[in-house]
Amino acid sequence: MKIVFALLILLLASCKPKHHSPIDGHDDLEQIKDSGELVMLTLYSSTSYFIYRGQEMGFQYELCQQFAKSLGVKLTVKVGKSTRQLKEMLLRGEGDLIAYPMPITKAWKDSMTYCGDEVITHQVIVQRKVGNSPVLRDVTDLVGKEVYAIPGKYLNRLNNLNDELGGIIQVKQASNDSISVEELIAEVARGKIDYTVADNDIARLNATYFPNLDIALNISFDQRASWAVRKESVHLAAAADRWHSENITSPAYTASMKRYFEISKSRPHSPILSLREGKISHYDDLFKKYAPTIKWDWRLLASLAYNESNFDTLAVSWAGARGLMQLMPRTAKAMGVPEGKEHNPEESVKAAVKYIGLTARSFSAVPEEERIHFILAAYNSGSGHVLDAMALAEKYGKNKYVWHNHVEKFILLKSNEEYFTDPVCKFGYFRGVETYNFVRDITERFKLYKEKIKE
Repeated sequence: MKIVFALLILLLASCKPKHHSPIDGHDDLEQIKDSGELVMLTLYSSTSYFIYRGQEMGFQYELCQQFAKSLGVKLTVKVGKSTRQLKEMLLRGEGDLIAYPMPITKAWKDSMTYCGDEVITHQVIVQRKVGNSPVLRDVTDLVGKEVYAIPGKYLNRLNNLNDELGGIIQVKQASNDSISVEELIAEVARGKIDYTVADNDIARLNATYFPNLDIALNISFDQRASWAVRKESVHLAAAADRWHSENITSPAYTASMKRYFEISKSRPHSPILSLREGKISHYDDLFKKYAPTIKWDWRLLASLAYNESNFDTLAVSWAGARGLMQLMPRTAKAMGVPEGKEHNPEESVKAAVKYIGLTARSFSAVPEEERIHFILAAYNSGSGHVLDAMALAEKYGKNKYVWHNHVEKFILLKSNEEYFTDPVCKFGYFRGVETYNFVRDITERFKLYKEKIKE
């Protein structure tokens, strides 16, 4: 009898469908709804998916999250290393939908169904706007110009274009093989180089950090791209198409589009409130009250607040961080900020100090004289990316307990695929240039405050 019962259990278990297995004729959409989970396949990048201050973000991620919500299911993310690997993961049943702009090709149409929003991608020249000086508007204007590109598709396209034009462009390969396209864009914005090449979506996102950029000159053929599902997932594809057509003008969709591609991510700064009176801001008393609880100089806390919000208690960042100390909503709640009080200056400072104290524990092994740099970096990026940079530093022969010229170099490299896909990295892509500058800006300003403002 026990043997018969065991065989019956085994038979029932073998009949149970596996959630992500591609089964001919199966109603994939109902299976997803029954499981309560939609598994999204994507790549790490500044426009698709990344983790910022402990929160999942990215334009493609937010759209897929909205789609999952429309189905009444939760969203789970799995990250691949290339579009080809995403296709393989999809066909193996490791996920339900690729939420990434997959190139629409005849070969891939045989195994995948494209769905959702169809976008047009191409490569552009990123250049700097200087006063009323004209910018390049035609590829023939590139004659004699130095154009920098990172190795790979950007350098290849630039070389091909140069051949088409008869060798008129001074093609420059980025001297450092580890530099990312976003670092080159920043060099253009700051006047270190004049031109580089990037995909239009990456260029568009970076223009929100650097308003002096022009990205209108197209130098490649248009490539159609969209989300994709398995060939047999007809119901899921239809649902994605329907969701997109019905929601492309919805408040949530529009807000995501603006967050990544329209809202300026640069913030003007104002000077010290009053040198004569020795005041940095209207909130100096709060900094003096709470800084001692974490053994900080109050002027360092003021420098952090200046960098975060320019002392604007009503500030809301592109990512949703709020208030004087720019805490993310989830962090503010975890640190005890009452709902609706995110813009209250005292609640913001008190919560930020508590968060800094907790963050410091993650870096207790770092020598005290170095620790402040790691804490500031983690405040900006989230501890995970700093721990990744420390692991990379150790792997490549640098001191993981020293920030300047050691760990900071690898926080920069977190935007480079070669490094953020390294097995020692656990948190994927990150725009490290922001954290690199964040730490330097705050510590330099702190020195200024100490010179100008009495303790």
